[in-house]
Amino acid sequence: MKFIAWFVRRPVATLLLLLSTVLSGLMALPHLPVSDLPDIDLPVISVSASNAGGSPEVMARTVAAPLER
Repeated sequence: MKFIAWFVRRPVATLLLLLSTVLSGLMALPHLPVSDLPDIDLPVISVSASNAGGSPEVMARTVAAPLER
């Protein structure tokens, strides 16, 4: 409670402390790094399927279509 009472009894000091904190933040703002396109890892699923002797149409119908659903 004494901590808060100090700020209540000294409004000018409180105001100066607030202004210096805001001013420091505004001065630091331009120096913060900002990336237009941040590096992200997109989720990727890799599936391998083989059907010996199967034509592309059969593979698309029997393997690829059910996997895509």
